[in-house]
Amino acid sequence: MKVLVPVKRVIDYNVKVRVKADGSGVDLANVKMSMNPFDEIAVEAAIRLKEAGKADEIVAVSVGVKQAQETLRTALAMGADRAILVVAADDVHTDIEPLAVAKILKGVIDEEQPGLVIAGKQAIDNDMNATGQMLSALLGWSQATFASELDVDGDSAVVTREVDGGLQTIKVTMPSIVTVDLRLNEPRYASLPNIMKAKKKPLDEKTAADYGVDVTPRLEVVKTEEPAARAAGIKVGSVDELVEKLKEAGAV
Repeated sequence: MKVLVPVKRVIDYNVKVRVKADGSGVDLANVKMSMNPFDEIAVEAAIRLKEAGKADEIVAVSVGVKQAQETLRTALAMGADRAILVVAADDVHTDIEPLAVAKILKGVIDEEQPGLVIAGKQAIDNDMNATGQMLSALLGWSQATFASELDVDGDSAVVTREVDGGLQTIKVTMPSIVTVDLRLNEPRYASLPNIMKAKKKPLDEKTAADYGVDVTPRLEVVKTEEPAARAAGIKVGSVDELVEKLKEAGAV
């Protein structure tokens, strides 16, 4: 079985994001970029399936700018077998919208014919949480979202999902789309030998036009602004004073 894993290049989660002075977006100048953390978990899940003998090949796919090659090389160093980069933008500030990404991924899947697609539940830059669901609809495949456990049983995938009421275990018929949550696994670090080997693994480059997809934005970002600064606290001398302050603030 072939497993396809979409990965996205985002600002590293350890970096403090800065908003542009004109509020038009996030400043990406000299900012460290890395693979979306949820996508790292998806790559790890695919590798574990291969190590368990339940997958034969892992294909990593990224849609975006040419610099996403670095992200794909990370996936290859972790254990993916080959990669496909679909160049859909020239400007790093251009974020390809979920529907366009899903359409491109559908084109890739039509060519590759994987039995399972494992994706991160969302990207930490735009928090859309939509691509996996849209891809499932376009393909007419079953889907399992927010996976905290994943196992393949013959032609089915058994997925434990995190829901408001607790945990829900479902069984979906493959081919299927699975989007993963934080608690699924702990992604491995790529070793130096594997990083060197990744440089020789195949990485094909295509464009959105190759799949007949128009990536023209349908959404307009009106304004981007930082969260309001947290107000400084004050010290009180007694419990009575604390209660009084809380009453003044309307907290009690």
